[in-house]
Amino acid sequence: MKTFFTNKGVALLMVLWVLMLLTVIVGEFCFTMKTRVNITRNFKESTQAYYIAVAGLNRAIEQVIKLEVMPRVIVDVDDVAEEEAAPVWRINTEIPPESFGNGEYEIRIENESGKVNINLADKRLLQGVLSGFAIDESEKDVITDSILDWRDTDRNHRINGAEDDYYQSLAEPYDAKDDAFDSIEELLLVRGVTPEIYYQGLENVVTVFPKNIKQVGTKKSKKKGFDYKQLNVNAIPAEMWAALPGMTEELISEIITYRAEKDFKSIREVQNIVGPDVYHGIAGYLTTQTSPYYKVSSTGKLRNSRILEGVAAVILFNNRVRQKYQMIQWTDEISHQKRLKHMPVS
Repeated sequence: MKTFFTNKGVALLMVLWVLMLLTVIVGEFCFTMKTRVNITRNFKESTQAYYIAVAGLNRAIEQVIKLEVMPRVIVDVDDVAEEEAAPVWRINTEIPPESFGNGEYEIRIENESGKVNINLADKRLLQGVLSGFAIDESEKDVITDSILDWRDTDRNHRINGAEDDYYQSLAEPYDAKDDAFDSIEELLLVRGVTPEIYYQGLENVVTVFPKNIKQVGTKKSKKKGFDYKQLNVNAIPAEMWAALPGMTEELISEIITYRAEKDFKSIREVQNIVGPDVYHGIAGYLTTQTSPYYKVSSTGKLRNSRILEGVAAVILFNNRVRQKYQMIQWTDEISHQKRLKHMPVS
């Protein structure tokens, strides 16, 4: 009898252990399935959000073509009403989100005319860009001379610049490019440009478009006022305003507030905000002429989802090409890891 109860107890114990093991296995299986379902759902939502962003970018291209490239032809009263009801998408301002399918996209359109072109700017203009950064004069000289050395075709470095001999002496050696910048990220390879300087504002105030003087425009466009050495008052970012002589945080704030409501139609209107003394010091840098190069950013999201996906592109708008625009550069911007894919377009 005692042996019977002992065997019965062992059997019961084994059953309990088997039940516990099965519980663990089922729990692990459920957790794995839930994880896979979440991964699948996130992938689906991420894909949908991405293509909503692409739709937004194409919508922005359409708007820029209508406003800047194609002549505005109104054929009847209905067209007039539609034009008046449609929102105006202005450059370098906040644009309200628009619904698309089961989500929405948010657009930002920037014109490259508000930035300094590092492929064309002379030393004086480059030093002007750096005046907004808390670095001493010797560092500015090193950076400006090194930028000029990086893009010129010879191997003779300027007094404070750098050529192959400097870059070859680094822990991870490489050569100076001796050609035009293809992207602003190349600045991180230039002597003196630290990640702190680049990411804390320099990336927002410079451009590489156009890459050479031949791409600036035709004689006709130059007569209209397009000058790569001047900055469009409606496209200048706050960091670039800070680099202009005499500009204070209060004046920059007033300009941003003004631009939130409307555009400057002439550079003279800037004087009403900054005053005559500051205006005379910065007027030579200013213009209202836009560049044919635009940077368009679009972020897409689904309703009731926290996933955001985005795309950005540098686009050349030109009446002489069949589609009225040419894609120069494309970037997929993932919400958790921006600049995941940077792809120049030939």
